Amino acid sequence: MGKTLVAFFSASGVTKEAAEKLAAEKGADIYEIKPLVPYTKADLDWMNPKSRSSVEMKNKSMRPEIVDDDAHIEDYETIYLGFPIWWYVAPTIVNTFLEKYDFSGKKIILFATSGSSGWGNTVKELKVSVAEDTVIEETRVTHR
Repeated sequence: MGKTLVAFFSASGVTKEAAEKLAAEKGADIYEIKPLVPYTKADLDWMNPKSRSSVEMKNKSMRPEIVDDDAHIEDYETIYLGFPIWWYVAPTIVNTFLEKYDFSGKKIILFATSGSSGWGNTVKELKVSVAEDTVIEETRVTHR
């Protein structure tokens, strides 16, 4: 069995907690996807159409920059990828991460945190950012 990585993006700390538990459970390495410009509480105000998160989610081509500590994706066979669900999909920063590395032949298992949203078009919108032979599966949505 190949090495496993738990990679995650967490805006408020909820997904980070879920990722840490999953990594411990799987005996996996862990990697945090960090935005170059951290999100503030005002950035995450989904009720404000001009907030950073609202603007990013309306424009699916946006790719927020990430701090790259080198995830060494080539060392892993399976990657658990976690994030909060925003508007029934992954935040576009997750696409930034997927486009930064070569996930060819890898298995990506998604996990997400959400207050109320389900998966929606998450897999469809993430598949555009990886090679065709990358397997993406949903595993669970953890509600906070």
